[in-house]
Amino acid sequence: MSKEFSVGDRVRIAALPPYVKTADPMPMMRPATVIYLGEEGTILDRRPGGYWGVRLTNGAYLLDSQYLEAVEM
Repeated sequence: MSKEFSVGDRVRIAALPPYVKTADPMPMMRPATVIYLGEEGTILDRRPGGYWGVRLTNGAYLLDSQYLEAVEM
């Protein structure tokens, strides 16, 4: 079961995927070393295939909800 987030929600990287995909108009695969475990970001949008657009410190990436957890304020 996938977690549901809303645009603007703060999230944290709970697990690192083997690779990450950028949220550019032409997405590119990057090694998981461009993000780090525990990094916090903001949900930008929901994408087809169950991916979330997430703005992190060094760019925007498409991540599956299994790698994200909500940040409690």
